[in-house]
Amino acid sequence: MASVAEIWMRLAALPRPSLADLFGGADRVESLCASLDLPGGPIRFDWSKTHLDRATIAAFDSLAAAMDFAGHRRAFFAGDVVNATEQRPAEHPAQRGIGRPDSVEEAQTYHERMQMLVEAIHLGALGEVRHLIHIGIGGSALGPALALDALARDGSVVDVHVVSNIDGCALESAFAACDPATTLIAVASKTFTTTETLTNAASALEWLSQNGVRDPYGRVVALTAAPDKAVEWGVDETRILPFQESVGGRYSLWSSIGFPIALALGWDEFAALLEGAAAMDRHFAETDGAANLPLRAAYADQLYARLRGCQTRAVFAYDERLRLLPSYLQQLEMESNGKSVTVDGQPVDGPTAPITWGGVGTDAQHAVFQLLHQGTVVVPVEFIAAIQPGDTLDPAHHRALLANCFAQGAALMAGRHNDDPARSYPGDRPSATILVDDLNPATLGALIAFHEHRTFANAVLMGINPFDQFGVELGKEIARQIEQGSASFDPSTQALLKAAGIAG
Repeated sequence: MASVAEIWMRLAALPRPSLADLFGGADRVESLCASLDLPGGPIRFDWSKTHLDRATIAAFDSLAAAMDFAGHRRAFFAGDVVNATEQRPAEHPAQRGIGRPDSVEEAQTYHERMQMLVEAIHLGALGEVRHLIHIGIGGSALGPALALDALARDGSVVDVHVVSNIDGCALESAFAACDPATTLIAVASKTFTTTETLTNAASALEWLSQNGVRDPYGRVVALTAAPDKAVEWGVDETRILPFQESVGGRYSLWSSIGFPIALALGWDEFAALLEGAAAMDRHFAETDGAANLPLRAAYADQLYARLRGCQTRAVFAYDERLRLLPSYLQQLEMESNGKSVTVDGQPVDGPTAPITWGGVGTDAQHAVFQLLHQGTVVVPVEFIAAIQPGDTLDPAHHRALLANCFAQGAALMAGRHNDDPARSYPGDRPSATILVDDLNPATLGALIAFHEHRTFANAVLMGINPFDQFGVELGKEIARQIEQGSASFDPSTQALLKAAGIAG
């Protein structure tokens, strides 16, 4: 078997045909498009407008073998230690019923506990509950916010407001929308030590108290992997919903962190979200080579980031219900793979995660697409859309939305020559399209799991650990030093602190 370095050299030396040339071959669409039949309906994955070809895919297959992708995948699903720096497994698939049997059983037990509390609240066990303020940050907030914005637009059993920012304006907006007498507070923190979350939670308790709620702590539900700390903080153990330490924050949507989704939509909808993700788990676990769709996506990611020098990847949801997906993927991909050392602690020998960014179509067309079509940097683009509309208006709305989505991919690829350089489009710019038949809990679950596994596949190909995130700690540590007045800083920072009245 060739060495990893030799395979990268082989990849770098391959010819670089244009997309137009690639489409001149036979069966281009059939070979790089695939549909998965999932519990919520089919999803079509079209990577034909990328520069992947048979030779490139064959070389990436060799790279995957050299990096022991199959072994890493097997260890991941077996619940073995895959987070080497923290000596932990990464068992978010166990929340969906896929993984080490005792972990799956434990996750099921925690889910049953959550289901009982959700159904008890719906039946009035905690009095009238019309609102929930869900307080978390990072993965404890991004996942619930995405799912609720996507799935709760037609109404919900309980009105949920997700608050993450420590900026008091965010919390005050939630207060203004809620009646304290009928509001629960969910405090979501894996460690139950997160400063932003606990500060916001303390202010929420004060708001309840100031507005006539006699027992504010009796209105709190804790979602955590550290239940003892939640008890110390004041939450009754009957309203603590634990999850396993082996579930990372940005992968915790499927655990008790999903409590606000189940409370808002009902348990059956949350279960459908899990089942959609589990279907993607099974595909990822059981499919080899480029037929494995998350792995195929990772091949394209590596082609552009490492071999073609593309420093960013853009995601555009042509569906208002998925407007938060780019933000969710930013954390998933950049916190996971934004690393500069390998699993062995050695410097990486090439670029790792690109910058993930994006927006919502058609808004983004009138903002950033100028750069995508005619700018001097090439940005791989991913389009995500749904065939069935999420509205009941004139079908012309949705036809125009989908027409614009498909037109952008075609235009990026084809370009158009004009004798006037200002009106000329170079073309040959790559894109991929994910098209769901219908956006529902199961297909949303599958979409998120697809991107989780794509992120993992990229990490294996690069030889890095996607499950730690030490890079988020330094700034937080310095912020604590500022609060405590226990450190000195550079002249610029000192001047800013003085101007803000934080330090003398």
